[in-house]
Amino acid sequence: MNTIYTFVPSKNHFYPDHPERPGRFEFFENKLDLYGAEFIQPIRATAEEVARVHEVNMIESIQGVCKQGAGVIDYAPTYVTETSYEDALLAAGGVLTCTRAVLSGDAKNAFAIVRPPGHHAEPHRAMGFCIFSNIAIAAQDALAHGLSRVMVIDYDAHHGNGTQEAFRNDERTGLISTHQWGIYPGTGAIDDVPNAKKRIVNVPLSAYAGDKTFEQLCDSIFRPVVQAFQPEMLLISAGFDAHWSDPLTSLGLSTQGYYVMSKKLVEIAEEFCGGKIVFVLEGGYDEHNVANGVGAVFNALTKSPLKNEADDLSPHQEPNPESLIQKVRVWNEI
Repeated sequence: MNTIYTFVPSKNHFYPDHPERPGRFEFFENKLDLYGAEFIQPIRATAEEVARVHEVNMIESIQGVCKQGAGVIDYAPTYVTETSYEDALLAAGGVLTCTRAVLSGDAKNAFAIVRPPGHHAEPHRAMGFCIFSNIAIAAQDALAHGLSRVMVIDYDAHHGNGTQEAFRNDERTGLISTHQWGIYPGTGAIDDVPNAKKRIVNVPLSAYAGDKTFEQLCDSIFRPVVQAFQPEMLLISAGFDAHWSDPLTSLGLSTQGYYVMSKKLVEIAEEFCGGKIVFVLEGGYDEHNVANGVGAVFNALTKSPLKNEADDLSPHQEPNPESLIQKVRVWNEI
């Protein structure tokens, strides 16, 4: 079995001077065949599949507003163009395609490199540069295809509020979200979802939390939460805006840090989920960091050494995460 990937660049989903743009992919899109993974053609999601997560009138309103042409639809600012409805269906479909291939055993693991991203989109609204909640749609599809439990681990710099809302009342779904505290969208406190302790775990990080912090999180939070929840598949919201030089955020990961974390996530999936893991691209607004991060994920999935020894360690001093980790562990009874 091979590592597979889908690629949905959505070239026409573009708005002038917006950070979520096709150019995010410019430094790796011609190199994807070098990573030792096999390309699989994405299959467009249906409105019915999207409706497992999103309200029907929300889906229809997105379709309608796109027909009116390019415009901003929320304050983030989230935008649409004439093609954005179909682009968003294909992005969600790319994640579905990867998830189904891993579930069926046709692929060992997978990486869905798609845009527009998804983890901010809530069941009743698009927001935060996101149209449909790609990863939550894939989680519901996996459950519909026979799994009992699925968990998302989201290391984008912004809180995965859309995934949280989609999972809030579904005991079959779990979420761990690490995110910089105090930035968009303003959610993600440790005690955000008191009815879902141990199942929805929020880790609000201080600025400059980086490689050492995330390595500790893998061992002290990710692994024990997965062990306790016992998901049959891991879906990873991979945000490369947690890199220290991202223009929109202030966390502290480096390319090496992304590689170490991705390797640990693959190992956690092997230990508890039969190796079933799918990475899904979310944010990341410096094209060099996105390219380096994508390479790090592929190297981890294919069990290769980190091929891009980017000299990009954070110049900032990392805060000590021990107190935060302890608070998260106590709240969630880890």
